Amino acid sequence: MTTENLILVLGDQLSHPLSSLALGDPENDRVLMCEVAEEATYVPHHQKKIAFIFSAMRHFADELREKGWTVDYTRLDDAKNTGSFTGEVERAVARIKPERVVVTEPGEYRVMEAMRGWSETLDVPVDILPDRRFVATLPEFEDWASGRKQLRMEYFYREMRRKTGLLMDDDEPAGGKWNFDAENRKPASEDLAMPAPLTFEPDETTLEVLQLVERRFGNHFGELRPFGLAVTAAQAEQVVDEFITHRLTRFGDYQDAMLVGEKTLYHSLVSFYINAGLLDPLEVCRKVEQAYRDGAPLNAVEGFIRQIIGWREYVRGIYWLEMPEYVEQNFLSAERALPEFYWSGQTRMKCLAEAIGQTKTDAYAHHIQRLMVTGNFAMLYGAHPKEVHEWYLVVYADAYEWVELPNVLGMSQFGDGGLLASKPYAASGNYISKMSNYCAACEYKVARKTGEGACPFNPLYWDFLVRNRDKLEGNPRISRAYSTWDRMKEENKQAYLESAESVLAAIERGEDPA
Repeated sequence: MTTENLILVLGDQLSHPLSSLALGDPENDRVLMCEVAEEATYVPHHQKKIAFIFSAMRHFADELREKGWTVDYTRLDDAKNTGSFTGEVERAVARIKPERVVVTEPGEYRVMEAMRGWSETLDVPVDILPDRRFVATLPEFEDWASGRKQLRMEYFYREMRRKTGLLMDDDEPAGGKWNFDAENRKPASEDLAMPAPLTFEPDETTLEVLQLVERRFGNHFGELRPFGLAVTAAQAEQVVDEFITHRLTRFGDYQDAMLVGEKTLYHSLVSFYINAGLLDPLEVCRKVEQAYRDGAPLNAVEGFIRQIIGWREYVRGIYWLEMPEYVEQNFLSAERALPEFYWSGQTRMKCLAEAIGQTKTDAYAHHIQRLMVTGNFAMLYGAHPKEVHEWYLVVYADAYEWVELPNVLGMSQFGDGGLLASKPYAASGNYISKMSNYCAACEYKVARKTGEGACPFNPLYWDFLVRNRDKLEGNPRISRAYSTWDRMKEENKQAYLESAESVLAAIERGEDPA
């Protein structure tokens, strides 16, 4: 029988309604899936991330076979594995001789560039179909962005609310407001009942993958075991249901909070599964919206839905609008190497030790830990934004370049000069003290502004503002900080700058500040 279409399914496209599969025919077409070294090593991804993707791929391939598809699956350790998508597609075309190759557009620019050359390389037509798993198509985002002086997420988000009908009462937003973020900033108290995250015992397929990762990628960042991530859509749906039942009610209030030893608080932990394709983002949002109709707090439900149909869709649009130049932007001319403790987790700064420590064990940290702890410190320190971006891409199991790069380079590091964020998210130790109990358990004193034993965030904050004054002073959202600096006594200014110099020198030597 002649194979009409060879359908390539990537590791973050594990969705049965995927556009390439939806147009295919199990009787006449064949699916290709492949584990390739190039994708596991173009940055040295966290061991858990590789294991999660490979196991989810293998389970998805089995589901496709149960639905009647013929699946050619190349495992990483197959003797003839070429190690790249291009090589595996070329090998499959030579073997199967399909009439055409069909693929849903990838999430990363470098993969798209490779695919665009396949038709000529393979001497067979290659159809690259739109990814329908997003609310906004890329042309729609381009139309929205065209002619705007500022590409602010809030206004895009409102368009997505109208398009989907989520949290809309006729033509008005539920509760009379579009955004309830102001109600979602409560610090968590230690006596709150934190539900344990739902985990899954590895089955035979996952255990086989874990052994593979230990053999091939045991020198990569992070800890592989214990492994409890969902690896099928059915398991991922259980995570959603657990979130709605046990976490959603308090998610809004405490989504910015941080506590020692509490890795997940009330967060949903669904980003792994949405970004890999195991969950449909719109279906998840509709489930959460129904919880609001059934009595869940609006601030929690709106905050969750905004992250999915607002922020997630928005950063994807920014990524494809601005690539390939975007990854090289460095508005603040930051050039320092990322501190070594980002890889080891060994530092006396409690907030960083907590955030990086759980990143090593779980390939996860929630958004405030990423933005206001590891991201904030990297920016204050002056780390090169591309190096910071690559660290985030390595360490988190939900990180794919389309979603991670704008979040890190734009939002976290202000590397694009304000295209994405309206201001640098720079903060001293006071913010971390307000939103966490990290400071109480830290050897450094957040109340001490300069000198030995002072919280390093404090002098670095002012040093960051001073060294970037020519680029940031005109930003109306931080002009008050410069007014505060200008009113300071000269001896206080000098103390901040000298302390910052001492902190920077110590970290460059690979040491903790005094």
